[in-house]
Amino acid sequence: MAKIAFVFPGQGSQGVGMGKDLFEQFEPAANLFKVANQKLNVDLSQLIFEGPKEELTLTHNTQPALLTTSMAIYEHFKQFHIEADYVAGHSLGEYSALVAAGVLSFEDAVYAVRKRGEYMQEAVPAGEGAMAAVLGLDREQLTAVTRKVSDAGDSVQLANLNCPGQIVISGSTKGVELAGEKAKEAGAKRAIPLEVSGPFHSALMKPAAEKFAAVLDELTLKDAEIPVIANVTAEPIHDQEEIKTKLVEQLYSSVLWEDSVRKMLDLGVDTFIEIGPGKVLSGLIKKIDRKAKVYAVNDIETSKKVAEELKGDM
Repeated sequence: MAKIAFVFPGQGSQGVGMGKDLFEQFEPAANLFKVANQKLNVDLSQLIFEGPKEELTLTHNTQPALLTTSMAIYEHFKQFHIEADYVAGHSLGEYSALVAAGVLSFEDAVYAVRKRGEYMQEAVPAGEGAMAAVLGLDREQLTAVTRKVSDAGDSVQLANLNCPGQIVISGSTKGVELAGEKAKEAGAKRAIPLEVSGPFHSALMKPAAEKFAAVLDELTLKDAEIPVIANVTAEPIHDQEEIKTKLVEQLYSSVLWEDSVRKMLDLGVDTFIEIGPGKVLSGLIKKIDRKAKVYAVNDIETSKKVAEELKGDM
């Protein structure tokens, strides 16, 4: 029988006003926004619904804002009793997946990602790190390029392996710039600098990972009720200790998104439901396998519509 995966987006999917319909019309979702406000001791919901965008885009705000909104959307979708066989999330989205899998409570997760964002922000001074999307070069060629630049003294590595022909690189500002130039010389179509506040998923995040490990040690993690496909390995994980280790490694390791999707396809998944703001992952999944059924649930309307379509197919 065909299987279903729930997938949760990461940074870049946020937008001012996301989740507002849920806050206003669905009490269990509104309660999540209130819990986040109390746990973080900030008016996160006001920032989410009203902005300003520049504030929302700061990573220590984006991370809890996206997690909270994704979980509010998930809370609404849950009432239709559509079960996932696997869950996965892109970078930050992995925390939404872990809440859905019963590994972390929402309260602990929103606290953890706030700290994760703060430590990521602090790890590298502003302007010293960068990320860029490289289009049209395969991972072996790009790995050779980044290794050459890093060996010469400017740190850069593959950060997000998103789909065929789209890989994000991350590292020092100079390293990313040089690797972008060399990638184009090697045949890449473009190297597009990303508007981010740090070199995420690069070796420069190791100081953040060390601090973050201590935060995870404070929290209660449980074994996963649904297998979680880990960003770092693109393999299913259940054990709480292994999950904790992988979350620390995730900060400075590549996000193997294409590999994760292919793994779920190999495991019999034919239906992917993106739960959270935007449709970024839906687009990536379609580029990985055009035959996959992909749905995006990002508000009350799409939650009801997707549930009706899926119930009709069952």
